[in-house]
Amino acid sequence: MTQPQTAPYGSWESPISADLISTEGHRIVEAVADGEDIYWIEMRPAESGRYVIVRRAPDGQTTDVTPAPFNARTRVHEYGGAACVVSDGTIYFSNFADQRLYRQPPEAEPQPITPETALRYAAGIVDAKRKRLICVREDHTDAGREAVNALVGIGLDGTDGGQVLVSGNDFYASPCLSPDGTRLAWMTWNHPNMPWDGTELWVGEISTDGSLGRTECVAGGIDESIFQPEWSPDGTLYFVSDRTNWWNLYRYHAGTVEPLCEMEAEFGRPQWIFGMSTYRFVSADQIICTYTQDGAWHLASLDTVTRRFDRIETPYTSIANLQAIPGGVLFSAGSPTESASIVQLDLATRQFEVLCRSSEIEIDAGYFSTPQAIEFPTKDGLSAHAFFYPPQNRDYTAPAADLPPLLVISHGGPTSATSTALDLEIQFWTSRGIAVLDVNYGGSSGYGRAYRQRLNRQWGVVDVDDCVNGARYLVEQGYVDGDRLAIRGGSAGGYTTLSALTFRDVFKAGASYYGVSDLEALTKETHKFESRYLDSLIGPYPEQRDRYRAYSPIHFTDRLSCPLILFQGLEDKVVPPNQAELMVDALRTKGLPVAYVPFEGEQHGFRRSENIQRALEAELYFYAQVFGFVPADTVEPVIIENLS
Repeated sequence: MTQPQTAPYGSWESPISADLISTEGHRIVEAVADGEDIYWIEMRPAESGRYVIVRRAPDGQTTDVTPAPFNARTRVHEYGGAACVVSDGTIYFSNFADQRLYRQPPEAEPQPITPETALRYAAGIVDAKRKRLICVREDHTDAGREAVNALVGIGLDGTDGGQVLVSGNDFYASPCLSPDGTRLAWMTWNHPNMPWDGTELWVGEISTDGSLGRTECVAGGIDESIFQPEWSPDGTLYFVSDRTNWWNLYRYHAGTVEPLCEMEAEFGRPQWIFGMSTYRFVSADQIICTYTQDGAWHLASLDTVTRRFDRIETPYTSIANLQAIPGGVLFSAGSPTESASIVQLDLATRQFEVLCRSSEIEIDAGYFSTPQAIEFPTKDGLSAHAFFYPPQNRDYTAPAADLPPLLVISHGGPTSATSTALDLEIQFWTSRGIAVLDVNYGGSSGYGRAYRQRLNRQWGVVDVDDCVNGARYLVEQGYVDGDRLAIRGGSAGGYTTLSALTFRDVFKAGASYYGVSDLEALTKETHKFESRYLDSLIGPYPEQRDRYRAYSPIHFTDRLSCPLILFQGLEDKVVPPNQAELMVDALRTKGLPVAYVPFEGEQHGFRRSENIQRALEAELYFYAQVFGFVPADTVEPVIIENLS
């Protein structure tokens, strides 16, 4: 084996190219089981971000089910999720272009079962007894008012245009039928709450005509978040609640709520999308579940009679979207050396089988940086969490006296979390000699309700402080170069990025992907799901309009003093393009180095391979110009205005 060559940080040659990341992989969105067949949805950048339903037969053969140009993606809540359901080989799915529901029997073409109107559907379940789908419907037919959400029943053959089962509240989610088909459970909540703030769990009796008779709220409230209601095979209702600070498992039995397994661990996730699941019944008295502690996800078995809890050892640190299958469970998983995959666990043998990988790229582990979980001091005597990725490339070492640049990542949400599953975009940076700090700032999920609520009325403060203090911590430990600190983030992470560059003077450069610069404009223009989100993060609007202005980077561009690159999808409905364009104009006027890279046809998050590649390469070029290193990659330059 040849000895590593010495070269400056940032200039290392890496096999993890932007082209490889953007074209050779796909994102696995969700998986469902139907008998012995397994289905999942792949988001394919090489097909302009089309969402394709794939079927895996018992013999292991995989087949694309949805023909082009069908795109199995729903826009309910804009973020979507749970876009398809399968029953006896027939698939029902939402098509992105027209948002109609389609029915696709085996070996047949999709046929619409809903009319051409401004209606959207998600989270469908099959009510076989009444030959209908029960799903969430979002009504956009009246452009002059806020969208109207409801639970509806729709005939499987399309002859029934839709029977409203429940309406009147702002949001509905997670409809689920009892095993005997006589009861329906669902979640609901109202503005200004988000589903991780406070939701209610309701149960209704289904009448002979399919409508709901007597209904009752069995758990939840404005200060309790319910997650994933699920009926056991014997007809008992289970759910996850954070009533004790942690999202733990409970059941509703004989009119009372009983805890099953009280732990300082999270069995729930923030419900940004539909269809999330962290537990499933494999028998009447056995649950297979996943939970997170200290940023890592684990798998376990829970006996619902004895309440015995047994951890199942796995090679994975990220586990999601559990589904029960004959003899085992199915889930999405990843690890620091394994990209996101669909994995099957045989419960009898405890053997894991990878059914599908989001990427079949084979890269030597010598190019992968291993994440290190760190807890560092932050403001007000508290601590925050992050994963540190030091530079790693088997072919290179840096000059002895050098320290690497640091790229701090502020994740989106902001009520979300980062994990240690293999992320080739992170490895793109570390394999070139740039350290990465992926921060789970206060407000992130996975560390209890109190940690999530640190961001209440402190967005743009707590998250920024934690990113700043994480960077300072690494500088003080002697791990990174304090003169070459950058920060990047998308969506809410873009807001954290812009706020850190505006209201602090620690970072020397930044990259904002469809980030928020004007909170007042955001609360006026964004979609229904998030239209009152800022009530908790900032304060009620317009009563506290002064806070919205005080926390908006666009009003304080005079405080900016470092270069910035911005990326924006021009069809973004979550953070409209003018958020980026106003920031660019201000930086241009001030004479600061600024680059702007807009993309036609992209929404909130880039899905086209050519745009993913262009953004990564442009960001690398930008840092090289700002920090003075010469990348090994040959990339198309990006115009940086005001750069001397």
